[in-house]
Amino acid sequence: MNSNYKKIILGIVLLGLVGMGFFAHNVWAVLFAPNTNFETATYEVYIPTNADYKAAYLIIAEAVENRDDFHTTAVKKKYHENVKTGRCLIVKGSNNNDIINTVRSQNRPIKVTFNNQERLENLAGRLSQQMEPDSLSLLNAMTDPAFLKENGLDIHTALSVYLPNSYETYWNTSAEGFRDKMLGYHKQFWTADRLAKAKKFDLTPSEVYTVASIVQKETAKVDEMPRVAGVYLNRLSRGIKLDADPTVIYAKKKSENNFEQQIKQVLYVHLEIDNPYNTYRYASLPPGPIATPDLVAINAVLNPEMHDYLYFVADVQNFGYHKFAKTLTQHNRNAAEYRRWIAKNNK
Repeated sequence: MNSNYKKIILGIVLLGLVGMGFFAHNVWAVLFAPNTNFETATYEVYIPTNADYKAAYLIIAEAVENRDDFHTTAVKKKYHENVKTGRCLIVKGSNNNDIINTVRSQNRPIKVTFNNQERLENLAGRLSQQMEPDSLSLLNAMTDPAFLKENGLDIHTALSVYLPNSYETYWNTSAEGFRDKMLGYHKQFWTADRLAKAKKFDLTPSEVYTVASIVQKETAKVDEMPRVAGVYLNRLSRGIKLDADPTVIYAKKKSENNFEQQIKQVLYVHLEIDNPYNTYRYASLPPGPIATPDLVAINAVLNPEMHDYLYFVADVQNFGYHKFAKTLTQHNRNAAEYRRWIAKNNK
């Protein structure tokens, strides 16, 4: 073999090595070079249920610097054939390989929070702001007749399934899946001990929830809730109408189908509203809760202050609290004091 032939072979080998090196470098750059374009530590990506690759690509592409390289990696790793949905966190400086692995297998949970929702419609709206299902899907799941019947509920008591708190779930959990999860938490909450306490006052869990919703609307003072709860339980046990102002407000909103209105004061004309939620006209408890009460209000009903009070009115000398009375005569004196204060301060 002459020297020229050797040089040609050597040149070919060198060119091959250079080409392979260039190819390897390009592959490395496409797969493993950082490819994010955001400055924060992480970037949230929400890929909807049933999204195809085109939809997912456009969402993820908002977080990457070189979209072509990302697409090349997605195809190479066959992500385009098997898109995964959910909420993912892309870390700053991630390469395309990391990004694909993240959106393929790291659906991150979220914290869903709700409280003080007056109706299922309000609750569904609140949840839809935090999760993928829209409010109509959530409302339909919550009011599904088969679900209600199976769990001994009706359209009025259905709200009692949902205990206000913060819950961990997935953003793309279905409406039915979230509803069932809440039912599970509801059943966990109602331990044998809590059920026994409810039975002591001849109340079902839904009825406890209803009383608690009234208690919470009556007072924002946690330390006063057991005393207020005791008043309503005393009235129930003696067959006395609850005469609870918050139920009148709810009855007015429901009768007028207007839950956006703000009612700052209950007037005598409101007491005549013919609606089963109006406990000035209808004896016993309303058909269901008037809001989603906090756990402190529920526990106040299950562990009320034991006393003989039957009445209470706002305490003008201790704002936020109430004056309690055992007799109507005493209550009328307290109420007269409150009315004088209102008249004086509304001039």
